[in-house]
Amino acid sequence: MSIREAQEAVDQWIKEYGVRYFSELTNMTVLTEEVGELARIMARRYGDQSWKATDPRRSDNGREALGEEMADVLWVLLCLANQTGVDLTEELLKSIDKKTHRDALRHIENPKLKA
Repeated sequence: MSIREAQEAVDQWIKEYGVRYFSELTNMTVLTEEVGELARIMARRYGDQSWKATDPRRSDNGREALGEEMADVLWVLLCLANQTGVDLTEELLKSIDKKTHRDALRHIENPKLKA
């Protein structure tokens, strides 16, 4: 599925099952919440924090939940793009082009990134 197709699929789902989009501000808040849930799993799986005994994601060490939370972040981002008229395919291509020209040598020449 392309990004454009994903935007269309989310829009179709909202129209068929979601009644309407939440407001842009509500979706921005939901996006922040979803990123926080993703951050919690990352901190415990890859960082220095451990799982709490009461954490509902503890049983699988977040492996399955990691993808679920990433998908939730993407879902809300796609909603925001649809609501604000942003074509994420076009914007991602522009971003890649910008980074390619701006950072053509930046990372290659960064001694911190060399093995």
